[in-house]
Amino acid sequence: MSGGPSGAWPLWEVFVRSRRGLSHTHAGSLHAPDAEMALRNARDLYTRRSEGVSIWVVPSTAVTASSPDEKDPFFEPSADKPYRHPTFYEIPEGVQHL
Repeated sequence: MSGGPSGAWPLWEVFVRSRRGLSHTHAGSLHAPDAEMALRNARDLYTRRSEGVSIWVVPSTAVTASSPDEKDPFFEPSADKPYRHPTFYEIPEGVQHL
């Protein structure tokens, strides 16, 4: 493993699944020279009280995200699909437990 300032190491995004959770949630970011060291550092930084049962580390460069500046145009197409909302459907008379 080569040494160097942490700023020269790649940035990793850390996702942790808690004991009570069903999915991984973003816990934060850290710099590490490789995936193995990123996992170890993530364990030490984000699961100090043994609350995690699983950790994912992903190179930040592998994450593709929508831009907050484009939130209105990006999410607008879903607003014109009323069938995605439960108010679009009528419940037939006599249907129970829906």
